[in-house]
Amino acid sequence: DNENGQYNVLKWNNIIALSAGRLHTVGLKSGGTVVAVGDNEYSQCDVSKWQDIVAISVGNYHSVGLKKNGTVVAVGYNYYGQCDVSEWQDIVAISAGNAHTVGLKSDRTVVAVGDDEHGQYDVSKWQDIVAISAGGYHTVGLKSDGTVVAVGNNTYGQCNVSDWEDIVAISAGYHNTFGLKSDGTVVAVGDNKCGQCNVSDWKNIVEISSGASHIIGLKSDGWGVA
Repeated sequence: DNENGQYNVLKWNNIIALSAGRLHTVGLKSGGTVVAVGDNEYSQCDVSKWQDIVAISVGNYHSVGLKKNGTVVAVGYNYYGQCDVSEWQDIVAISAGNAHTVGLKSDRTVVAVGDDEHGQYDVSKWQDIVAISAGGYHTVGLKSDGTVVAVGNNTYGQCNVSDWEDIVAISAGYHNTFGLKSDGTVVAVGDNKCGQCNVSDWKNIVEISSGASHIIGLKSDGWGVA
């Protein structure tokens, strides 16, 4: 879908990271600036003045940037306070969900703002977290020992990750959670109406990324699976 120009990126260059929202796309440039195209109804593409950005993450209608000094900036739809990140400090990673924003701190604790109707930012007691991923209405954290924690909406079992082990990366979809294991295989829980959890035969995977109802895996030989 390009009705809002969300894939008009052919002229972009020096891009080192990307993040796609519902109707907009954001790119991080090598110099720490950010570009965006697509729907801007809620000013979610107003990122041209951002500087010193080292990471980006995009929700449905908001955009979040992590600065090299550990602070965070955000623009876009803020009905639930998902852009209220100006007081955050010592942040090393960010993840934007449907209408909430999660930040990983340098002490391996987690902070969150935004919609909490389903308890998706009940993360204040989390410790030893090394990676985070915000889904539609849930939040997932990877612990230093390779186990995973999750909070929020669990209608489809997307938070049933307590028995996972040897996980090295996580990705939260809209109603799913995916985990990359140290042996290159992938585990999944949650909604499978579109077959997005059919990953049991994947091997030699080194990176995963999930969308609303699909998942993509990068193999060690450079090929992709989906």
